[in-house]
Amino acid sequence: MTLKIDVIKDKILSENYFVLRNITYDLTRKNGEVIRHKREVYDRGNGATILLYNREKQTVVLIRQFRVATWVNGNPDGRLIETCAGLLDDDEPEVCIRKEAVEETGFEVDEVKKVFELFMSPGGVTEIVHFFIAEYHDAQRTHRGGGVEDEDIEVLEMPFSQALAMVRSGEIRDGKAVILLQYLQTTGIMSPSFER
Repeated sequence: MTLKIDVIKDKILSENYFVLRNITYDLTRKNGEVIRHKREVYDRGNGATILLYNREKQTVVLIRQFRVATWVNGNPDGRLIETCAGLLDDDEPEVCIRKEAVEETGFEVDEVKKVFELFMSPGGVTEIVHFFIAEYHDAQRTHRGGGVEDEDIEVLEMPFSQALAMVRSGEIRDGKAVILLQYLQTTGIMSPSFER
């Protein structure tokens, strides 16, 4: 059974960079009761993320960059260790993530595998993130990475076991990175020798 939703008002509050909307709607519950809700929804478009891994070396490639939202919410220097990611704009997810991988990490990977797509913050953000993994090799590095224009991205190649230890210690706090690292672990694609 699908829920009955009647939009009463949909007002754009801001279109500065993305779209912030205030939506008032009536939601009819299964028992027939109608409840009015008023919510703000942030529409930033959809995105894609990728974790590069090397089975032979047992390494992964992550990035570190400043994220103002984490700084506002108490991250002292605002820097976050993440997986490479970007907004789709008008690209297909695979096209987008291939471009982002080269721009941010310097690696031009051959095959990418989509593992799933997830809502990352469905309480107020419309974005769906497409999750990818790809095996990389040293010969695929075309430049040092670091992003484009105003980006200041540090490329981090590290042992897979170290990345998992950083998740456990709280050093890696990006949801995308945690999900993809655990995906590699639980599927057996990578087999860590744990660092404690």
